Amino acid sequence: MGDRLWPTYDTPDDLAGIEAVPLGDRGLPGTTYELLFRAARLWPDRVALSVLPDGERWEQPAERSYAELLGDVHRYANMLHALGVRRTDGIALLAPNCDELITATLAAELAGIAAPINSGLSREHIAELLRRSGARVLVAAGPDLAPEVWESARELAVEAGMEALLALGPTRVGPGEPELHPIDGLRIAHVSALAAEQPPDAFVGPAPSATDLAAVFHTGGTTGTPKLAAHTHANEVSDAWMIAANGLLSDGVMFAALPLFHVNALLVTVLAPLFRGLRVIWAGPLGYRDQALYSRFWKLVERYRVTTMSAVPTVYSVLAGRPVDADISSLRFAVVGASPLPPAVRDGFESATGIRLVEGYGLTEATCVSALSFPHHPRPGSVGQRLPYQQVKAVQVTADGEWVDLLAGRVGVLAISGPTVFPGYVTDRGPDGRVLDGLGKLRDGWLDTGDLAWVDADGFIHLAGRAKDLIIRGGHNIEPAVIENALLAHPEVTAAQAVGRPDVHAGEVPVAFVTLAPGADATAEELRAWASDHVPEQAAAPKAVTVLDALPVTLVGKPFKPALRAEATREAVAEALRDMPSVTGVQGVVEDGAVVAVVGLAPGADESSVKEALGRFAITWRLELS
Repeated sequence: MGDRLWPTYDTPDDLAGIEAVPLGDRGLPGTTYELLFRAARLWPDRVALSVLPDGERWEQPAERSYAELLGDVHRYANMLHALGVRRTDGIALLAPNCDELITATLAAELAGIAAPINSGLSREHIAELLRRSGARVLVAAGPDLAPEVWESARELAVEAGMEALLALGPTRVGPGEPELHPIDGLRIAHVSALAAEQPPDAFVGPAPSATDLAAVFHTGGTTGTPKLAAHTHANEVSDAWMIAANGLLSDGVMFAALPLFHVNALLVTVLAPLFRGLRVIWAGPLGYRDQALYSRFWKLVERYRVTTMSAVPTVYSVLAGRPVDADISSLRFAVVGASPLPPAVRDGFESATGIRLVEGYGLTEATCVSALSFPHHPRPGSVGQRLPYQQVKAVQVTADGEWVDLLAGRVGVLAISGPTVFPGYVTDRGPDGRVLDGLGKLRDGWLDTGDLAWVDADGFIHLAGRAKDLIIRGGHNIEPAVIENALLAHPEVTAAQAVGRPDVHAGEVPVAFVTLAPGADATAEELRAWASDHVPEQAAAPKAVTVLDALPVTLVGKPFKPALRAEATREAVAEALRDMPSVTGVQGVVEDGAVVAVVGLAPGADESSVKEALGRFAITWRLELS
């Protein structure tokens, strides 16, 4: 199986040889459970997980071998089965990262369908996701892990008609567990206590098949409520293998800190390492938001001999400013994705550490990763080469909705096909279970990503902007509709549109543009405060609100957000360059659907400082002599 499972995959030229063998002949496990079982059989005594309680206690991890992890997953899955969970039932997971959450997520995919949810979403959104997920059991952070999440979970479980509410404890918890106050008609218990009563040697229920749903992940939605994307076991296993084949080494140690409600955390730092038998070092509940982690990060790399990590650009921007006070020679490369990578972040991190940033591209609807770069074969301006068995192309969408395939090098809407493309969104619950619908994103096996890009002859993807309106703040997806709906609820606002404004720290931040009713006197600051009070999460609170006489529209009267993104880009760049006398002006223009910042320079101006400032943004720009 070794040769079939691990073909040579070191350079861009290896792709054709890999695809000469059908994926079905590679010998991949059929499900995430089979993947875990295989790892426990091959490396029973190897450390699988080292989970830190928090950044302060970075030298005191809770550790489990692969054999112990499999036994714990059996216990948890058997506990869920004993509670009545069956193959098509959902298990909602509402908690920050901790040792037990990793086990619970894998067990949920074995016993039923995992439904990880961001506890930072509004209560209304969480309630709707619980309903659509079909969850019968809610696994949530207990009162000693996240008290505010636990209190919310108690209310949500009752309203959703859950059969059980199970509490997760903190990593390396001391003796004794806090009392869980009962609620009539709802089974409430500590996960660890119930699981301890179950056998660890096997799962007592029927195992899932490759075509069964493994999980449902929420992503940005067009109505404000996040959409729920379904993943089959085959989706997750095939994508995890592609990631592992690309560069995760068999003797490696991975660092993980992204939240497990995000597909990157599950695919890149849980499932892909299972293929290679890697040891994964997990940060505590705050993940990359734990400030204590940054002050010790390089020491942590040295202690655990970390070879690779995965994070968003903002993390690497912070790390670039931390003195390297340890031996980090074990760190071979670092993976970056989830939001555009500013050139200055790349240059700053690589020059400060000597570690290469490897860029990737993906989206929840294609399971997770669809393209990865090569550490030793960079392709400047690209987010990576398509992964094996995933096909990519740029298409032009005509006025009547037809797709026209574009030649290599031409910008269009990026489309993806292959074994990682999801079966659809969970739009409702019917008498026969979940109702799945592509919602216009699927066409003859191809996924419309909503991103503008061009693809070169070698399958490298070059992003050129976003056809969709999603705002990505530090890797966190924000649906503009939630901001627009909040502003439209103001009695003096007649129209509202929200877009992302480039930001050197978060990649982009939300801003909004509005029109007001005749005679209205609401100020921009009053509207910004109103929106902040009415959005479902503070990450969506706009940094600024601009009042316009009219919002831009297309020739047929449809909203034209690229013009607003261009204006937001102009404002951000102009602010960054305001103290540079050589800059004569800044424009934001829309070219081929993409936003470009055009900076005017006086004749003979020194371009270096301007380029340095522009490189801190993840934008397209050019300089022009005035």
